[in-house]
Amino acid sequence: QVQLVESGGGLVQAGGSLRLSCRVSGSFFSANAMGWYRQAPGKQRELVAVINYGGSTNYADSLKGRFTISRDNAKNTAYLQMNSLNPEDTAVYYCNAEIRRTNYWGQGTQVTVSS
Repeated sequence: QVQLVESGGGLVQAGGSLRLSCRVSGSFFSANAMGWYRQAPGKQRELVAVINYGGSTNYADSLKGRFTISRDNAKNTAYLQMNSLNPEDTAVYYCNAEIRRTNYWGQGTQVTVSS
């Protein structure tokens, strides 16, 4: 059974940084695209960043320059480095992975930025 195991969320002050991790477990196959999405209270889930197996990336325009997505294919793990966080970044962050044309979601990890 494929699972996405997320870690790294928490509470941070404005201006601080966090690094999220998402590890694919239970799969014999490497993920093709992996990505991060977020959902703030009362808002729709939105794309943060995606990265494909070859390392090509795509970011939400508003987050370019502050967030960096990366991956370690050997570990089937994706990372999201978040810098200069502000209270508007407060949300549940979800990992997504496409494996053999099937999309999987993590359980979400809470990121809270205090002012």
